[in-house]
Amino acid sequence: MEMTKTVLVIGASRGLGLALAEEYCRRGYQVIATVRKPSEALIRLQQAYPGTLEIEDNVDIVQLHEVRSLQQRLHARTLDVLFVNAGISRATEQTPLQVEEQDYWEMLLTNALSPMRVIELFHAQVTQQGVIAVMSSELGSITQSTGFWELYSSSKAALNMLMKAFAARHPHDPRALLLIAPGWVRTDMGTADAVLDVSESIPRVVDVVTQNEGKPGLRYMDRFGEILPW
Repeated sequence: MEMTKTVLVIGASRGLGLALAEEYCRRGYQVIATVRKPSEALIRLQQAYPGTLEIEDNVDIVQLHEVRSLQQRLHARTLDVLFVNAGISRATEQTPLQVEEQDYWEMLLTNALSPMRVIELFHAQVTQQGVIAVMSSELGSITQSTGFWELYSSSKAALNMLMKAFAARHPHDPRALLLIAPGWVRTDMGTADAVLDVSESIPRVVDVVTQNEGKPGLRYMDRFGEILPW
């Protein structure tokens, strides 16, 4: 009998993270979803999938002690997928001269440093055939940059670099290491100007994760599984 697979989704209170949790529930995974504070939407999802969705409250990705506490609580769990989704956008239309320093530091901490800390802490709990995925962005590509949302873009480029460095430190790791760009999706963070609905993005993102199970190495990919230029 096939064993139920387990996914840990970091940052699932709303938007892309909530959609990830829902999609994995639909696909029959045991889902562990983290939030900074209680999410009514995630609670409703749990009611729809009792016994399938577990919610871990009070996990702020930028609070290292909270992430360490989560890892201690889950230390006996084996993960098939670790998906780090948490992220923020600040000062999207501003230049380096205009931005408030605190806004930029918070983006770097939330979008780049903190996701990698999660991966460092949970890496060993992911099965050797499993996948470690991080929500990146097409905007993180230096090659393709047009200057759009330049400060946010730089935080995603920093995430990509840190993930590349992590892969270099683990050259023989059998797990798939994925930086996934979901496209520009209509969420609170993506804004109403975005071109994609969540339903047009997240199922394809999960397909990409599934297709990369058992395929070692680092890849920067879009929602169709196409390789993106660094």
